[in-house]
Amino acid sequence: MWSPDQYLKFEDERTRPANDLLTAISNQDVKRAVDLGCGPGNSTELLVKRYPGAVIAGIDSSAEMIEQAKRRLPDLSFAVADIDAWQPGEKVDLLYGNAVMQWLPDHDQLFPRLLGFLNKGGSLALQMPDNLEQPTHVGMREVAKEGAWAKKMAQADLSRTRVGDTSFYYQLLRPLAQRVDVWRTTYHHPLQGLDGIIEWFKGSGLRPYLAALDEDERLRFLEKYRERIAPYYPLMRDGTVLLPFPRLFIVATR
Repeated sequence: MWSPDQYLKFEDERTRPANDLLTAISNQDVKRAVDLGCGPGNSTELLVKRYPGAVIAGIDSSAEMIEQAKRRLPDLSFAVADIDAWQPGEKVDLLYGNAVMQWLPDHDQLFPRLLGFLNKGGSLALQMPDNLEQPTHVGMREVAKEGAWAKKMAQADLSRTRVGDTSFYYQLLRPLAQRVDVWRTTYHHPLQGLDGIIEWFKGSGLRPYLAALDEDERLRFLEKYRERIAPYYPLMRDGTVLLPFPRLFIVATR
């Protein structure tokens, strides 16, 4: 189960790439936009500020996230829906997905399908974490395979889709779009020690692993996970660690 409160513990840091993605969209004439995987509404709020005259909606697979988004932006339309089965009632000018597509498979089919929901000149704008080979995520997988909980954890490893490289997405979308921009950026987030890293990923990457365990197992898992990642994230003098976080961005204009 997604926890909006846990996710929003790092709202500023999580919203920064959402804002960077929005800044890269050249389309100014947006009349209808949809936030795909809107979460608790922090990214949707950016759309409202950028396109104040547009009709903006949000969808998310989590009812908890949708309830939080409705409280945050009560004048907007939000709905519980799965992105890979969803389609708009009419074509739109912007489909915007911040940190959601990494949870969905078959990008080679999904992304062209989404592009087809756009009006001419409309944009598909996506940002995805590209961190499965970072020590944070390698550590999750390694600890998950250890001990009595290995069977419980088998499905957790399958919850994330391996993101393709920039060339893959460019070649996928370029025949269907008049312009495709693809780039990769690594953010370096200052967090409060290893506990800060753990709290960050409790709201995202660790969630499928912890959801499979009971309370005692969760505590043991996090203890082992902390030990596993410690050598890669040394404390600075003030107790801060820098979390490198690579992300892949795509803006395809139809």
